[in-house]
Amino acid sequence: MKRILLLLILLGAFNQIFATVDTVNIYSSYLNKKVKFVIIQPTLNKNHLPTVYLLHGYSGNYASWTSIASQLQERADQLQLNIVCPDGANGWYFNSPIDSTLQFESYIIKELIPFIDQHYLTINDKKKRAITGLSMGGHGGLYLSIRHTDVFGAGGSTSGGVDFRPFPNNWEIKKTLGEYEKNQSVWDANTVMTLVEGLKNNQLKIIIDCGLDDFFLKVNRNLHEKLQALKIEHDYIERPGAHNAPYWKNSIDYQLLFFKKYFDTTY
Repeated sequence: MKRILLLLILLGAFNQIFATVDTVNIYSSYLNKKVKFVIIQPTLNKNHLPTVYLLHGYSGNYASWTSIASQLQERADQLQLNIVCPDGANGWYFNSPIDSTLQFESYIIKELIPFIDQHYLTINDKKKRAITGLSMGGHGGLYLSIRHTDVFGAGGSTSGGVDFRPFPNNWEIKKTLGEYEKNQSVWDANTVMTLVEGLKNNQLKIIIDCGLDDFFLKVNRNLHEKLQALKIEHDYIERPGAHNAPYWKNSIDYQLLFFKKYFDTTY
């Protein structure tokens, strides 16, 4: 009986296949340095698959998501997705008009994504590419997907700083955009809350979620209400939780399922 039990355990262990996780370092001419990213790929896959880009938050890095959400390897295998985690430093994922070394939008759109599509088994089609993130990365996910609907078919945010104008002295934003008082038009032009005004309904599949105890809850509610007023369809979720890793670990499962459903219904 013990031998049979041991055999079953061993067979289960061998059948449990997780995705591979690789850290890659490439040179960026837009950032003028080498930058790391993590790529998670389903094990034993030989097919071209959709790709989800996950953006970290302020003070995080390329490895943040794999630390926060240990289930990502399993999800990549289950959902048959590639997952890419770029490094955005504290640059908020846009191009700084005052610092030539903080051109993160150009790095991701013009360098990283072409590199990924050239070297890995992806599908180079916006209908098979999505982007989301947490906090600063939540803003980045919506910011980049709205500005580049030719690159992304879906965009998301969890606990996102989707309007950072109420926080002019926080998170080094003024190092990237300048002082708010002197550069209000620049801040306006680079916040998701303003960008959605140019978005058309069904131009982008959108998911937004935020915890009820999150300090970004108000700006997320404001964005939700604005999207409703603009008649732009989107999924909006509020759940118990705060601005922390347990919330993001739980949230990303819902978002990956959302993107998987989108990928499976687009051809």
